[in-house]
Amino acid sequence: MKIDWTLIDTVLLDMDGTLLDRHFDDHFWIDHVPMRYAEKHGMTVAAAKERCHAMFRSQENTLNWTDLDYWSDQLGLDIPVLKEEVNHLIAVHPFVMEFLLYLRQHGKGIHLVTNAHGKTLDLKMRRTKIGPYFDSIVSAHDLGLPKEDPAFWGKLQEKITFIPERTMLGEDSETNLETARQYGIEYLIHVGRFSSQSPVAVSQRFTTIHYFSELIPRDGGSRVEI
Repeated sequence: MKIDWTLIDTVLLDMDGTLLDRHFDDHFWIDHVPMRYAEKHGMTVAAAKERCHAMFRSQENTLNWTDLDYWSDQLGLDIPVLKEEVNHLIAVHPFVMEFLLYLRQHGKGIHLVTNAHGKTLDLKMRRTKIGPYFDSIVSAHDLGLPKEDPAFWGKLQEKITFIPERTMLGEDSETNLETARQYGIEYLIHVGRFSSQSPVAVSQRFTTIHYFSELIPRDGGSRVEI
């Protein structure tokens, strides 16, 4: 993909796995929550994992998937409090700050667009301090639709101004990139290094980057090829 930054006005960025290391989320939902669930219900961690993971899978691609209040109710656990127990794992991916600074210096509109619940957003913005780089922060819970729903992007355009043909989306989810493509968003970037603990995932449908440094022109110009 050849990117000419003079043709891009707006950059939409996902949070978990894209800007932030998804190791925190993977550890939290795969290991930490089942451990606490096992303690509460007097069962083995293995049995708790089987039960919890089945519950999680049942809500994939819905807003419940990331709704902390929903999971607190379903599991009988205070999920926001449990997140605080492992918040030391929350981390920004390498070169994210440099990329955000590049966008800000070149006058691009920068919007954080995430399925994350508001309570998760609050925790991660406090921990990472990246909030001030964005012109707006939009949770799918504010719009009533997850990004997996093609109608999400029209709802988003009612909230923030962007021209799809002059917009870039950075995502670690191919599903969300596909719904954005259906809406007409022109520049679609797949972030393959979603977790520091997992191998890079290379998309067969979208241009994959390891780090956002790949989108910053090295010669000080406005064009980059990836």
